[in-house]
Amino acid sequence: MSVLTPAPARDSLRGPARVVLRQHRLLLRIAGGLALATLIGLVALALRSSHVAEVFEASGCPVDGSDGNRPCMQTARNYLDSMSFYRSIFQGVAAFLTVLPALFSAFVAGPLIAREFETGTFRLSWTQSVSPTRWLTAKLAVPTVLVLAGTAVLASALRWTSSRTANPYPAEWHSWPLFATTGTVPFASLLSGLCLGTLAGLLIRRTVPALAVSAFATGAVITASAYFRRELWPTRTITGRSLDVRSNIWWVESGPVNSSGERLPPDLCSPAGSHGEWLRCMADHDVTSQYLDYHPASHFWPIQLVETGILLALAALALALAFRVLRRRTG
Repeated sequence: MSVLTPAPARDSLRGPARVVLRQHRLLLRIAGGLALATLIGLVALALRSSHVAEVFEASGCPVDGSDGNRPCMQTARNYLDSMSFYRSIFQGVAAFLTVLPALFSAFVAGPLIAREFETGTFRLSWTQSVSPTRWLTAKLAVPTVLVLAGTAVLASALRWTSSRTANPYPAEWHSWPLFATTGTVPFASLLSGLCLGTLAGLLIRRTVPALAVSAFATGAVITASAYFRRELWPTRTITGRSLDVRSNIWWVESGPVNSSGERLPPDLCSPAGSHGEWLRCMADHDVTSQYLDYHPASHFWPIQLVETGILLALAALALALAFRVLRRRTG
């Protein structure tokens, strides 16, 4: 009589992982094809932008066409139009990548988790010596590894392309699509989307509602992150009668200051009226200087890391709740 021994944990994960790959191979191939096409497009965009810039630089014409030379004016106009077009393509790709966590979350919640419960196919896996916890772990491990690897490649390509399309339209480090798709934030955003999608799928257990709820929740997180991002790190402040506004800063808030150092509402004296009315308003409110709160470029990594920590904490909380829900429903 033979003795049956439980399979090692590593083998228990390999089986469900292979099942996930087989079940969703078409969708994974489509996603991989789109990622490869995006990568090729970014490389082509960067090379084309660099070529156009090199050709214009070789022409010797100024960008503003200020030398009065008619051919140079047309050359400069063509150059600016081309670079503006390439920059708009880059921004469109970056904007699409910012919503990738919501799409990933919808896939995890709907086809990956909720459909298993809706159709009852999860019971087959649980009768094959695979515990619910290992089943869920394998379900999440496969898409997470693939998506994080793809994101690393696309984020690097996006950063490289940005440097090739920035001239004469430089990319601001704090701009919404660029900040959200570089550094550590895109990885943390994807993980939070994964965990929120998992929780939604386990709670709702119906494909379409779970898909919609997870996409909405992850989209809300992305929107809130962008809205509160400037509050994540203390700003620097400069004051004076005429502010020395530096380049490549994130302008947070500015306004008038009276003689006692009190900050007044930014729209206290509107410049829309005549210059005399504006001067009288300033004098009536004892305005003596201006203030500017801003983030310098050196705040990129502190803000990135704080936002990453918040997103990872949210992901850990959602994942812990998801496994708790799974344990309570499976005994």
